[in-house]
Amino acid sequence: MSLRLSHQWPAATGDEDGDFRAELAQQFADNVAEATDDQVSVKIFPNSSLVESTEQYDAMMSGAVDMSVFPLDYASGRVPDFSITLMPAMVRNHEQAQAWQEAEIGKRLTEVMDENGVQVLTWVWNAGAVGSKGDPVVSPSDVAPGMTMRAAGSYVEKMLEDAGAGISSLPSNEIYTAMQTGVLDAAVTSTGSFASYNLQEQVKSFTSPSENTFWFMFEPLIVSNESFDKLCPEQQDIVREVGVDLQDYAYTASEEDDARVEKVFSDAGVQVETMDDAAFSEWQALAEKQWDAFASSAPNGEELLDLAKKASDQ
Repeated sequence: MSLRLSHQWPAATGDEDGDFRAELAQQFADNVAEATDDQVSVKIFPNSSLVESTEQYDAMMSGAVDMSVFPLDYASGRVPDFSITLMPAMVRNHEQAQAWQEAEIGKRLTEVMDENGVQVLTWVWNAGAVGSKGDPVVSPSDVAPGMTMRAAGSYVEKMLEDAGAGISSLPSNEIYTAMQTGVLDAAVTSTGSFASYNLQEQVKSFTSPSENTFWFMFEPLIVSNESFDKLCPEQQDIVREVGVDLQDYAYTASEEDDARVEKVFSDAGVQVETMDDAAFSEWQALAEKQWDAFASSAPNGEELLDLAKKASDQ
């Protein structure tokens, strides 16, 4: 039995400077092969080499892809409820993010995912940073009139528009070229993507999420229900167990990524700033309009928002 695992990041390198999401995928593939005596093989297609990053959910639903380390909000056009996993200023740090797994919001989210054809094997959260070709963007007032920004997630984009930004929507692996050609003035994406795509070569300032961030994205290792059901019960148990065994790595590596990438940018001569509680509160006040919009428009929006706020003690 062969499973095709697609993701958008550069291929795993096996060293500490590699993208941990790619490393997670490789470790999963290696461990599944070992545990099943190669009866189940996982073939990895990195760097959007099989399908475009934003099309991976559709590819899983059609059977072209079996698995992905996938930013779930990318599929919110198909499943609006998924936007709860990239709701601006809802999750501010790793502690809050990790709390979702055992909280009511985590249980309800996995139900919604199952209803829409996929299941989580390993929970992965990524903190987001802000990189700018000019002065640092720490609070809403730092968004200069006419500044063009990229930020995955429609509700994040709308919050930034309310702060005065123009928006250019594109996947994270296209940020470098967009900045190089002047299409973007600033971008919000995960710390791992900032390093994996060498964005320290394009920005002058970097707002690290090591204190607070308004952008936290759920990017779990998932498998389609259709592909999972093709495995025999013993193989299903192994696949689940391997995913669970990688959970501590996923959380620890994500946290360590923030410090690692902050150093990469500092060493490159980029001005590094952090977001204090006061600045975060300003973003949160701006974000609440988007929370209300999600609650009123997504099928389970109000319920999911209430559970997410409860998990974040809001």
